Amino acid sequence: MALSLAKSTLFSNPTSYFPKNGIRSFGFLVPFSSFSTSSPFLAVDGVHGHKKRQSSVVASALELGGVKISKDEIVRDDPTNNIPDTIFAKLGMQLHRRNQHPLGILKNAIYDYFDTNYPDKFDKFDDLCPIVSVRQNFDEVLVPADHVSRSYNDTYYVDSQTVLRCHTSAHQAELLRNGHTHFLVTGDVYRRDSIDSTHYPVFHQMEGVRVFAPNDWEGSGTDATSHAAEDLKKCLEGLARHLFGGVEMRWVDTYFPFTNPSFELEIYFQDQWMEVLGCGVTEQEILKRSGKTDNVAWAVGLGLERLAMVLFDIPDIRLFWSTDERFTSQFSSGQLGLKFKTFSKYPPCYKDMSFWISDSFTENNLCEVVRGIAGDLAEEVKLIDNFTNKKGMTSHCYRIAYRSMERSLTDEEINDLQWKVREQVENKLKVVLR
Repeated sequence: MALSLAKSTLFSNPTSYFPKNGIRSFGFLVPFSSFSTSSPFLAVDGVHGHKKRQSSVVASALELGGVKISKDEIVRDDPTNNIPDTIFAKLGMQLHRRNQHPLGILKNAIYDYFDTNYPDKFDKFDDLCPIVSVRQNFDEVLVPADHVSRSYNDTYYVDSQTVLRCHTSAHQAELLRNGHTHFLVTGDVYRRDSIDSTHYPVFHQMEGVRVFAPNDWEGSGTDATSHAAEDLKKCLEGLARHLFGGVEMRWVDTYFPFTNPSFELEIYFQDQWMEVLGCGVTEQEILKRSGKTDNVAWAVGLGLERLAMVLFDIPDIRLFWSTDERFTSQFSSGQLGLKFKTFSKYPPCYKDMSFWISDSFTENNLCEVVRGIAGDLAEEVKLIDNFTNKKGMTSHCYRIAYRSMERSLTDEEINDLQWKVREQVENKLKVVLR
């Protein structure tokens, strides 16, 4: 079985506005700058080898093209809003724009490949606003109305018509309408997710699109779709060699709602087949809606954390957010594939919690509660037992692993976290503790 690494722009196995408050509209092409705050965690150039600085400050405002948006406009006591403080605190951090951070190093390595093989072809965007409309995030890339990714269980909603983007594909249609035919979009994306070493509710993606005109394939002896698919595979095989060296590769046919045909590229790396990206020939409906009725195109999505974890030997996705100099000082601009040296030897502490679930219970909601209290001290939440009794009531038992990557946790700290988790789980999720 292939190890899935893509988690990419809904290539994976999923003008913004705030009408309720009457706030001004923002086109997504407005650059997204960092927060207006004194918090040391939020400086865009914050990876500079300093010791980690502790701060409990949560930013009160962010800026979009110089226009401030208050936290109260993003995190609201509203039934259509499910964005917690912990997610708002990640907005504006833009790890992918830090040249000495593993994600920035990887982004720049991919840029180097496209610049070398397609000089002056691809426009690059890495500061587009992550607050987008439902239309941009779903409708314009043909995500079905009943697709699970649209649910409040999977997506962070500002209100019923505005979300934190789930994928960088949210910008594809407008870029096409604005005349861009070759582009790369890199950014932070947001999904409610499980808690373990490879999943985090904020991660980073890169979307690539190339559009072809009729004179590109006429005379080639192939039809438009075949020409685009052949070019796509040639391009991405070259990218895989650029990142991983001379590895064995294979293409796997798959399905995505916005490409046809659709493919996944797998490489044989460290004795296993590993999925590195999802891609395909763009559905003609997307191009038609963007005014490109005579064109074909290909699109590709890359999940940067998953690739960086392999290339740099980073064992836990939480480390990407660390400001500990023992992490940040290990990486240098332009040095792809430097192997991370583990500095944390601290043991995990396990706490179990059993409860009778309600019909509305979901594991993602449980993980949101745990993250809201324990933050990045929560290493894993795992279902270890479940059963249904004769009355039809179902019980789940979850094991929560607490661990800091930077220090030892005290028994008092862990017990306090666990009691708070139990209290919030019972109150917010309407379950009955056992």
